[in-house]
Amino acid sequence: MERRGGAGKPLAAQASRRHGRAMTRTPLNIALPYYSGAGHTAQIAKAIAEGALGDGVVAHVLDVETICAADWATLDQAHAILFGAPTYMGSVAARYGAFLEEAGERWMDLGWKDKIAGGFTVATFPSGDKLATLQRFSVFAAQMGMIWLGPAEIGAPVYPEREGANADGSWLGLMASSARTPRGAVRAGDLETAKRFGARVAQMTIRFNS
Repeated sequence: MERRGGAGKPLAAQASRRHGRAMTRTPLNIALPYYSGAGHTAQIAKAIAEGALGDGVVAHVLDVETICAADWATLDQAHAILFGAPTYMGSVAARYGAFLEEAGERWMDLGWKDKIAGGFTVATFPSGDKLATLQRFSVFAAQMGMIWLGPAEIGAPVYPEREGANADGSWLGLMASSARTPRGAVRAGDLETAKRFGARVAQMTIRFNS
């Protein structure tokens, strides 16, 4: 397995067959451009990427603070793009907003049309007005002609045995909350939900591109 971190290093799987697709000559690429102020969003991005890994699927975790020309090329060539940033004061982090505006230069020629899209965000509280950030992502994706995909996990209290799964009850996109202890951590259930979201995105990307 080849890993990528920071400015666009790939995360690839060589042996797993969990997505039910044999390895092909041309892998499907899932890009996760993210901004992480305190490290929480980075943890979610990496967990999603881990869940997405499978034969013929490569996940690229891209930190927008260090984005370069090669990263933009990765985004342009990706089959799916998942947008991720923390929610600050009821909105997407300003640094990520700047990334979206730069990416919006592809709007006129619909350079990202028909790519699978999704989003994830982190805040201190279970609500934290995170919906506003996911709405920003989904509207951006709609304007770019992308195909939006959300999580499909139902946890407690509907299914008590699934405690921690989709704990914030969000289906527009993935919501996560920072753990109280240890400092800098993300709730374990949110990380597991992120992995399942990654698997769902991979499966749907494979189906859409079959």
